[in-house]
Amino acid sequence: QVQLVEYGGGLVQAGGSLRLSCAASGRTFSSFAMGWFRQAPGKEREFVAAMRWSGGITDYADSVKGRFTISRDNAKNTVYLQMTSLKPEDTAVYYCASKWKTIAVKREEYDYWGQGTQVTVSS
Repeated sequence: QVQLVEYGGGLVQAGGSLRLSCAASGRTFSSFAMGWFRQAPGKEREFVAAMRWSGGITDYADSVKGRFTISRDNAKNTVYLQMTSLKPEDTAVYYCASKWKTIAVKREEYDYWGQGTQVTVSS
């Protein structure tokens, strides 16, 4: 049973930073891809970043390139999303997701999801 648990969200001022964590359990993730998505009120869930757990390949939404970084810690079975230069438009519930093998930007391709963590950026 795959479980993904996000934490690290909160309230931050514009220009600030936050690091989200996603603790993964239930199987060996070395052959999986991990993604971060977000959903703002009244909007669809959108792709933020993704990487292969084995490393080497990452992808980012244009809106976060140069500001967000996805990474993982094998020993802790945890994926991170380091967010810097935050903007009010980054306010959303952030979700961690996983799928087999290749990274993807479409949420429909991900099989497992966490419960989400709220990020609020004040102006």
